[in-house]
Amino acid sequence: MNVFFALGWYFKLQWRKYATAITLFVLVDLLEMSLPLITGLIIDSVVSRTLTTQSLVGYGVLIVGIAIAVYILRFLWRITLFSASFYLAELMRQRLYHHLTRMAPGFFQKYRTGDLMARATNDISAVEMAAGEGVLSAIDGLMTSIFVLTIMTFIIDWKLTLIALLPFPIMAWFFKTIGSRLHNSFRDAQERFSELNDRVQESIAGIRMIKSFGREKAEDVAFLEIADRAAEANMSVAKTDSLYDPAIFLTVGTSYFLCVSAGGYMVYTGDLTLGMLTSFTMYLGYLIWPMFAYGWLMNIAERGGAAWNRISQLLEVSSPVPDTGTVTGVTSPDISIAIDRFQYPDTDAVALYDIDLRVPAGQTLGVVGHTGSGKSTLLHLLMRHYDGPETQIAISGVKLQDYQLSALRDAMAIVPQDAFLFTATIAENIAMGCPDAEIADIRRAADIADIDADIMSFRDSYETLVGERGVTLSGGQKQRIAIARALLLDAPILILDDALSAVDVGTEQRILRHLRDARKGKTTVIVSHRLTAVEHADQILVLHQGHQSETGKHRALINADGWYKRLYEYQTLERAVESGK
Repeated sequence: MNVFFALGWYFKLQWRKYATAITLFVLVDLLEMSLPLITGLIIDSVVSRTLTTQSLVGYGVLIVGIAIAVYILRFLWRITLFSASFYLAELMRQRLYHHLTRMAPGFFQKYRTGDLMARATNDISAVEMAAGEGVLSAIDGLMTSIFVLTIMTFIIDWKLTLIALLPFPIMAWFFKTIGSRLHNSFRDAQERFSELNDRVQESIAGIRMIKSFGREKAEDVAFLEIADRAAEANMSVAKTDSLYDPAIFLTVGTSYFLCVSAGGYMVYTGDLTLGMLTSFTMYLGYLIWPMFAYGWLMNIAERGGAAWNRISQLLEVSSPVPDTGTVTGVTSPDISIAIDRFQYPDTDAVALYDIDLRVPAGQTLGVVGHTGSGKSTLLHLLMRHYDGPETQIAISGVKLQDYQLSALRDAMAIVPQDAFLFTATIAENIAMGCPDAEIADIRRAADIADIDADIMSFRDSYETLVGERGVTLSGGQKQRIAIARALLLDAPILILDDALSAVDVGTEQRILRHLRDARKGKTTVIVSHRLTAVEHADQILVLHQGHQSETGKHRALINADGWYKRLYEYQTLERAVESGK
């Protein structure tokens, strides 16, 4: 039931809708509660032979009028209530998506894609149900119980009411016990669903790899094991949920037995009329629905509570980079980097240390080093995915922490090694950051990225659908489209994170030449394993085991006879062998 306290903020926000729904429901309940009394009056009139045609017609018209009014009011209050709960789901998904877009890469290493999808879909749907069906069951059960018990106690007979309610405390104990078990079972089921969801996502994304390695049978077995665990968890939820109905029927059946036994005796002794006993048993029948409502309420509340805890767990994860800056724009793409020491949160290993360099506006910085040398970490810090107390990075002389995150992101265009394309046309993918861009501007960016000719050779040219994640394109084509997308932004700072690894050296050199001509006055950072990509850089930073090993232009580094020269000679020899020269 804690989920309703957790949603208190939303009930306050939408109090008008909930108040309207409750008011309409009270009217419905009052109208429905009158029917057993009318039935009792008719029976007593028949027994006493005082029922006339006129009075019977009057009763009939009254019952029909009540039925029509109940129909209209039930429609109105359900629409009002469920519109409020649907808006809650929309609001929570917006909040969750907004939160996810501000998380650092480390967050997505901890939480798998399938798990995040499960929390954004099934868990939010469970909370939505608590705010809709849960409130419905709570109000419906409570109001019906109050009205029925009031009529049974004060209008019919309080002694008979007391006797009929004797089994109900036992049912309350059953509900409490079952509810606790259901909470744990549903939480486990959601975790298993997250695991299953993640497996499906990975399998579909890697289906070509699975086929190429002949792993179909092995993956089938692994998937079946995960699916079995999910099915077992769901079965546990179903078994626990199925305990509600027997508890309800046992309680209500016992209550009916006591009611008929005691009520029959009271009719025999003249303490109760037959019509009133009939009305009483009808009202007791009305109590069956509140019992089911309470059972359903416990079910929904425990599911919603478990789901809310899972969602809250995500929302409570704070970003490692608080957005507290006030500077709204970058005036000059001048970059200075001073890193005494940086290590990732929750780790003891030092990722970067002793780095000091400046990149004047309009220059190109090349960053090279072996795998694990700290190249990606440097980019993470430059893009402010992380902060460090011994890290000082400034653009235009302003520390990154002093910029609004939106302003900092707007100043950078990033092309990752693994280019991600959306299931859309090529033009839409290139124009992702500038959706209103003209086709001429899109083609100009594509030409700089050396991909325009390839695109024009396609049957639908720029209207070609790339498929899921660009499946219809080669790796080099996807990278060049991603470069065109970044160029269209015309950001002061362009970052290429090994973004030319899938193209040949000739294409690489053409793209770099185009970039030098097109980005005069703007700063470019090129991270690459292939040294040909940084040969013409104004400054090259060589990282080794997390620190600044060498710095300078290409020729100076060759003359220094260090790691850079050895790698350059190795790659030159490698290209010669590949070309047969």
